[in-house]
Amino acid sequence: MAGLVPEHFLWRMEDRVAVVKLDRPERKNPLTFASYAELRDTFRNLAYAEDVDAVVLLPNGGNFCSGGDVHDIIGPLVGLEMKELLAFTRMTGDLVKAMLNCGKPIIAAVDGVAVGAGAILAMASDIRLATPEAKTAFLFTRVGLAGCDMGACAILPRIIGQGRAAELLYTGRTMSAEEGERWGFYNRLVSADTLEAEALDLAARIASGPTFAHGITKTQLNQEWSMGLDQAIEAEAQAQAICMQTRDFERAYRAFVAKKKPVFGGD
Repeated sequence: MAGLVPEHFLWRMEDRVAVVKLDRPERKNPLTFASYAELRDTFRNLAYAEDVDAVVLLPNGGNFCSGGDVHDIIGPLVGLEMKELLAFTRMTGDLVKAMLNCGKPIIAAVDGVAVGAGAILAMASDIRLATPEAKTAFLFTRVGLAGCDMGACAILPRIIGQGRAAELLYTGRTMSAEEGERWGFYNRLVSADTLEAEALDLAARIASGPTFAHGITKTQLNQEWSMGLDQAIEAEAQAQAICMQTRDFERAYRAFVAKKKPVFGGD
């Protein structure tokens, strides 16, 4: 996907890491109908991209994403019928499904505002870094909607716990960066000056690992939500047996014997 030229967000490749930025910094990077759909399609296609091993979502202009655009999305939604509304909400949910099923580890690097669908983009990522200035809010109730948007009621409690998730989803209040780190939403806080570099460094380290096995790890992290313990252990046994057939497993063994660092090939 190195040649991808999207219309509604910025895209570049750093070796085998895809870097994504929303591109409306003057409005704190809100989403539109078109950018939702293009992001959904891009993450769907990533499942088949042989040249991408990790993804980084970056802020732009000091903010991550301010959610659905008030004028381009929320205003028009008021005048739609139920069938059209359901088509929209399913489409936004499909973006989260595409992120979960793309097979690539996703790192969200959050600065400034990450609210509404912006908070969901961070939530649906595998790893989250943030600056101390990050402000995260699942503010759907603030616009008269339920907190159960784009998988929030399923995913957020698994990250920060049921009670904390319930508070954020009922009140729509802002979760500070310090709270986010303490509660486990953010893996760590870093300065705004180093956020992009640290996110890209982490993505590069992940991309240098056994990327086929990383895809298996991502699949199991998502699928085991709905498994019992016995089923999960069996699924992991099968997954690991598959990984033991890869050349990367053999490369790691031979490198260990030779007292060298393995160089993985993703096969």
